[in-house]
This record gives sequence, structure tokens and C-alpha cells, in this order.
Amino acid sequence: MWRITIIIILLIPVISSAQSEDSSLNYKRRVLENTEIDIISSYYQQDGKHASVTGGLGNEKLTDAAGKIVVSIPVNADDVLTINAKVSAYTSASSGNLNPFQTSASQNLSVEGSPWVASSGASESDELISGLIAFSHSSDNRNNIWSANINFSQEYDFKSMGVGGAFTKLFNEKNTEINLNAIAQIGEWNPLYPVEIDDYINGDLYSGIFEDADILRSNGFIAWKEGIDIWSPHSGSLLDKTKTRRNTISASLSISQILSTRAQISFISDIIYQNGWLGNPMQRVYFADKDDYYMGVADYIPVYSSEDNTGVFQLADDIERLPAERIKVPIGLRFNYYINEFLITRTYYRFYADSWGVKSHTASLEIPVKIHLSVSKRLTLYPSYRFYIQSKARYFEPFNQHLSTSEFYTSDYDLSAFHANQYGFGIKYTDILNSIHVSKIGLKEITLNYAYYKRNIGFEASIFTLGLSFEVK
Repeated sequence: MWRITIIIILLIPVISSAQSEDSSLNYKRRVLENTEIDIISSYYQQDGKHASVTGGLGNEKLTDAAGKIVVSIPVNADDVLTINAKVSAYTSASSGNLNPFQTSASQNLSVEGSPWVASSGASESDELISGLIAFSHSSDNRNNIWSANINFSQEYDFKSMGVGGAFTKLFNEKNTEINLNAIAQIGEWNPLYPVEIDDYINGDLYSGIFEDADILRSNGFIAWKEGIDIWSPHSGSLLDKTKTRRNTISASLSISQILSTRAQISFISDIIYQNGWLGNPMQRVYFADKDDYYMGVADYIPVYSSEDNTGVFQLADDIERLPAERIKVPIGLRFNYYINEFLITRTYYRFYADSWGVKSHTASLEIPVKIHLSVSKRLTLYPSYRFYIQSKARYFEPFNQHLSTSEFYTSDYDLSAFHANQYGFGIKYTDILNSIHVSKIGLKEITLNYAYYKRNIGFEASIFTLGLSFEVK
């Protein structure tokens, strides 16, 4: 879900006296004085052992490099136009294993693959392109702010478009702020399936990856393709071409109150409704009450769930199937406290629950430390910590533990029970007067962030982010 933050700079109107004693002119300060440009780049990497594309077992290595540019343009004294564009490119071992099979040069009748070995299939890498255009209008007294936006996103197998709007009200001498936000998103799958299910056409086990290849039983013996108990997908239907959409409607409310010169508290609540195809057709599922069948080298079957397996792959029983509706309700609370001119504490807590049975708690702490380098320049260091814990969705089971009698099933570990810790550190350099500039472009701010994230289920990730903020005068 797209979340949009519009930063409004509140400036007090200035009244300037004219030369004549009986006349004066009122000058309304602009919401945004000059065009601002923010450039953000990031590098993300992860590793784990529960790849959902291979049924909750296997290599989760992934790298992603992304770049984003945000341009905020003052249209006039009251209005701001914001343009946001993002491009990211990733390589993924698990996505590559949508087709894990490689023909063996030494065994013409074997097709080798493994959930632990990255395949070089077409789905191994992908690009995400997204964009957003937003327009905001502020009232003369700057107490009312309206905004609207349109956005789009596209990658190899999924695309979406959306519209949104927001209203912000400030009152009580701007000590209280209420924000209402609503977004409607329409997405559509271009479904990709595990290769063995995609190649299984009307029970034909002699074409595609099955051509001239053996299917192995769990004991390593070759199965007869004409037998009545030979492998076949559990469901004969895939994603209905008329039901490839995933729609999201969300509404949020936030209330912020300045309690004193040192303390501020905020309440945040959302409700998100999704419908359509909410599963991922790329993700395999295996059933405990179905016989297991493989393709590859039989010697690796006994060590299938170990990284020692480099030559055999288990044929999927089905793809992930989930309910056509989901309701999510997160509720959060922020409390910021100004200790002194050098130190601030920022705390956050969120409770989340949804209609699939997932419940979670999030708690975080950030402690910015300001170092004044000069009157207009300062350096801010902000270490942070975040703790997260969730229960599993009622439709989740690990690899090969689902029952074929179930209506819905997934082995995506994002829907499992786990807890996680995240440690972060950032550095921000601020130049209020833009003394570092080229022509009419001045550097306002540089930020550099690093975060390390680890779950208790064998998953870890890290991300580096660099941000540059400019002002065009």
C-alpha cells in the first residue's frame, strides 16, 4: 500500500508597512519558498532458508538496488505540486527457482534442480517502476490543507494504479493536528506459475520439462508416467483470467497533540480492505497426505531439506491459495520528548490484527543526538531499535505439512509466527543556509542510514540508504 507524506512548512504571515501612514500591504508567505529535490538511493540484501517460491524451504538470497527522486514545486503561495519517481532492480534466488530445472549433460533423462541452488530462469531478476503525482493546497491561515494524488506501479508479473486524497486540520494555535487520508488501489496480476504446474497440460507428462525426463518416487525409483498414481497437480484450475485483480482500499486517521514545550503525542489508526487474488501464483505448496515426487538425481532425495541437496527438486502439489478478502487494522501511538537542544527521544508502539488471524506488536525507540557545528550547520546522529512479534495466519503451515482437504493454504513465512529485532544507525548533515551550492541549487541535507534486521526463524537482512536534499533558488 502506498503511503504518502506531504511536508508543509508553516510560516507566519509578515505585515510590512508602506511609506504612507494610512496604507499597508499584507504579504502572505508561501507554503514552500523554493523548489526542493530529494534523491534517495538504497541497497538491500537478505538471506534465509524458507523461500516461499519453493514451498517454505530453500534459498532466500535477494539483492535490490533502488533509486528515487522527489521534486516538490511551489505552484503559487498556497499550492505545491509533488512528483515522485522510483526504479528498483533485484535479483532473487527463490524467484529464479520458479523454474529450477537444468538439463544434466551427464544424464540425458534427468532434469536437475534444487531449492538450495539459484536458477538462472527469467524470473531471477526483475525491475519495479513506480510513480506518483500529488497536489496540495493550503488555506490562507495555513490551518487547512487538502491534497490529492494519482500513482502507478509496474513489475514483471504485477501492475497497479491508484488515487488518493487527504485533509489536514490544524487548530488550538496549531498545537493540535488531525489528518484524514484515503487511498484506492487497483492491481492486476500477469500470473506466473511453477514450471511443473504450468507445463502440465491435460495430464501430458511428455512435453515441456517432462519431455525425456524421469519422475522419481520418494524411494528414488522411477515412476511409471502412465500409472494411475503418478504425480499431478492437486487442483486443475489456476488463476482465473477474469479474476486476476487485487484491489486495496485504505483509510487512515492521525491525531497529533503538543502537550508541552517538550512533549508531543500522536495517535494513528488505519483500516485496509483488500479483495481479489491475494495469494501469489508463483508460490508452491506441498501436502503431507500426498505422495512426494521428484525430478533430478535420486541420491539427493534423502537430504532434500538440507543444503547438501544440489541435484533434485520436489514437484509441487499446488500453488498458494488464500481467501479473496482481507481486512487489516493497525493502531499506533507515538510519543516524542525533547530533553534538551542536543537530545530527543522518539518512541512508537503499534498493534496490528487482520481477518486472517495474524496479530502483531511493534515497539521502537530512536534517540537523535544533535551536534551544532555552527549557527546554520548541524550534525544529527540517530541510533534506533525496533522489536516486532507476530502470530501465524490460520492458513500457514511449514513445508510439506498442509493437508489437501484444506480450502486455503500457504507456506509463506511472512505469515508464520516469528519475532524480529532491527538495529539501525543514521547520520544527518543539515545546512540551513545552503552554503554548499552549485549555481542555483543548494544542498540542504545529507542522510546516511544503515539497518540490520533478523528474525528468529533463519532470516536476516540489511539495508543502506543515502539521501540528498536540494533547494533550487
